[in-house]
Amino acid sequence: MAVEEEGLRVFQSVKIKIGEAKNIPPYPGPNKMRDCYCTVNLDQEEVFRTKTIEKSLCPFYGEDFYCEIPRSFRHLSFYIFDRDVFRRDSSIGKVAVKKEDLQKYHGKDHWFPLQSVCADSEVQGKVHLELRLSEVITDSGVICHKLATRVLECQDLPIVNGQCDPYAAVSLLGPSRSDAKKTKVKRKTNNPQFDEVFFFEVTKPLSFTKRQFDVEEDDVDKLALKVDLWNASNLKFGDEFLGEVRVQLKVLGQSGVHDAWYFLQPRDNGHKSVKADELGSLRLNIIYTEDHVFLTEHYNPLRDLLLQSAHAQPVSASAAHILGEACREKQEAAVPLVRLFLHYGKIVPFLSAIAHAEINRTQDPNTIFRGNSLTSKCIDETMKLAGMHYLRVTLKPIIDEICADHKPCEIDPVKLKESENLDTNRENLRQYVDRIFSAITSSGVSCPTVMCDIFFSLRESAASRFQVDPDVRYTAVSSFIFLRFFAPAILSPSLFHLRPHHPDPCTSRTLTLISKTIQTLGSLAKSKSANFKESYMAAFYDYFNEQKYADAVKNFLDLISSSARWDQKSIETPIMLKEGFMIKRAQGRNRFGLKNFKKRWFRLTNHEFTYHKTKGEGALCSIPIENILAVERLEEESFKMKNMFQVIQPERALYIQANNCVEARDWIDILTKVSQCNRKRLSTYHPSAFLNGHWLCCKLSADTAPGCTPCTGGLPANIQLDVDGDRETERIYSLYSTYMSKLVKMQEACGSKSVYDGPEQEEYSTFVIDDPQETYKTLRLVISAVQTLEQQHTQYKRDKFRKTKYGSQEHPIGDQSFQCYIRQQSESSTYSI
Repeated sequence: MAVEEEGLRVFQSVKIKIGEAKNIPPYPGPNKMRDCYCTVNLDQEEVFRTKTIEKSLCPFYGEDFYCEIPRSFRHLSFYIFDRDVFRRDSSIGKVAVKKEDLQKYHGKDHWFPLQSVCADSEVQGKVHLELRLSEVITDSGVICHKLATRVLECQDLPIVNGQCDPYAAVSLLGPSRSDAKKTKVKRKTNNPQFDEVFFFEVTKPLSFTKRQFDVEEDDVDKLALKVDLWNASNLKFGDEFLGEVRVQLKVLGQSGVHDAWYFLQPRDNGHKSVKADELGSLRLNIIYTEDHVFLTEHYNPLRDLLLQSAHAQPVSASAAHILGEACREKQEAAVPLVRLFLHYGKIVPFLSAIAHAEINRTQDPNTIFRGNSLTSKCIDETMKLAGMHYLRVTLKPIIDEICADHKPCEIDPVKLKESENLDTNRENLRQYVDRIFSAITSSGVSCPTVMCDIFFSLRESAASRFQVDPDVRYTAVSSFIFLRFFAPAILSPSLFHLRPHHPDPCTSRTLTLISKTIQTLGSLAKSKSANFKESYMAAFYDYFNEQKYADAVKNFLDLISSSARWDQKSIETPIMLKEGFMIKRAQGRNRFGLKNFKKRWFRLTNHEFTYHKTKGEGALCSIPIENILAVERLEEESFKMKNMFQVIQPERALYIQANNCVEARDWIDILTKVSQCNRKRLSTYHPSAFLNGHWLCCKLSADTAPGCTPCTGGLPANIQLDVDGDRETERIYSLYSTYMSKLVKMQEACGSKSVYDGPEQEEYSTFVIDDPQETYKTLRLVISAVQTLEQQHTQYKRDKFRKTKYGSQEHPIGDQSFQCYIRQQSESSTYSI
């Protein structure tokens, strides 16, 4: 979800690899081990949780998490929790990275020391204050100065134990005073509107004859206003601290008025600091991305240049190929390029062109597509995007069964447990391999069209280049569909969204053995010993040394690389797209029933949206996909609840609360995408609920009244190809800009090749330049387009700097990222445009 600004959209996303923790302090008891899990939090809001690693002080997680961040945040935090025998989870420590510090750790493995978790430091949100110093004439005729403190509102306060009933305590602090006053408690909201004014006497009464407005400086300097936010709790432990703000009264200046937003800060209560590594440390790899996307016309020159890449002669002189040459890692270029070409329907000609060029440079058919080239990375990324549902419907049922059954499948005699039988384990493993092999080789008709088109092109190019090798038309395709698609998905199902978490060590070992065998079967290997270093794997592979397996692979590869088009590509069996617990409000299907809120297990397939009392039970309610008319957010004020959305049906709307903001966005996105082609989709909706006989948004009394707000549709119907072309072009621009020095080097290399047709200079030898003149022309156009966009970004930053007010709602006081930005701009005497 983008934050809209004038002529600009800002997207935030984060990709995290949670590696492992080490040196966790032992449990204070006879059993020193702990059962630990890790959570990812945006400020105080949990958005992801790893599985629990039992009986370890150095738990290895190995889990990846990616999300689009739908709101502003101050800290990206990671908490390590211990689950004890009574199932009470206690926090061991945390890592909190400020938003402005995320770039320091971008894309690097880093060990972060765990810090102690203290209730006084767990704060988030902001408060709006207005201070006014004024003269007051008392009844006795003397003048004194009083401070009027207005607490207007707060935003984004944390939800504590499922509820937020906040109030503010306002104190005037000085050497000999601590006046304190409280606002009313606002129930069931983390965005309270207080709008209460409190008066404090600031100076001693002055003589009535002294008419000038004069405040003694030494008095003001010694005074500060403190505003504490609390959650009114019904628990015996008392109210929970939510955060505080301290304002020195000298901010009033000559005007005597101060109006500003403040970020809430932790309370400094002098608790003991923790030594480095006292609580252990956590290894993380964080990639935080913030894309500033302009209006589409600003990207036309660069986008047009990129989309012409498929038809460039030679393709090595194209803008897309040049990006791959410039980037340090081919994967950096592959991700935005594939998404851009998929969005504009040009992925097949582009991949065909770069694959054809790579095949022509390959000398040995046995090494075809073995390297991490731009071609192989782009095809990998295309399969992940276009083939994810194909992968899910083909493999997920069997993978789920393997993870649930925990059948022993170890066939290495050295690793065999005493209670296990080698022959039984081999038979268990053989059955699993047979079932997965059969599922794959019988799935050809379901392979997505775009993948079939790419495989057809690979097959034809390889067969034309290596005419003496009859098997190359198969190996060119199997090197992708088996080696880079099915085998990795079996090995690491969580990375391909087939499982929510990394499997346990025993199951992981089973999946490794299955993946090795499937990979070898798919490669059409005739020699078992040549493909396995381990003798036990070579012996196991004897089960599959039959011609029927090779024939099944060839038939499957023929089918998915055929030029024929299938009339029916849709998958008729239900595909489970998303599931999980959420809270729903009763829909009012029973006329006299109470419309209360209940926790239910929700399940979405490509056929229906259902909810159940708990996982595995029958559906309490089923909504066919064709009956979903719109899926939109629900304003928080409707029920004083965050992260709510509505699934609008012909008769009524189903109101649902997700567990956090990321999960709410994910559910809204996938429900919208899967129902996008419904013929009766609404164009308008009600952003608030129908309560007490009227719509809260437009006050209309008819529950059938048409919506008062335009729907936020416009997403493509294809679930996997939800791509923003402008955003991908902006990402490509960022890569060009990052590697501008490489582009300049390529220009120099083109000049060197054109003038001096001899041995290559060593500094230019890494570039693939088939036609120096054409490559130079493209480079000149790319650099020009990048420089134009750089000017646009510089102008935006300068305009934003001029317009932005520190202390505004967008940039509250205490926003360190904005303070850093202010310093950077003030230190620059000129702007380079």
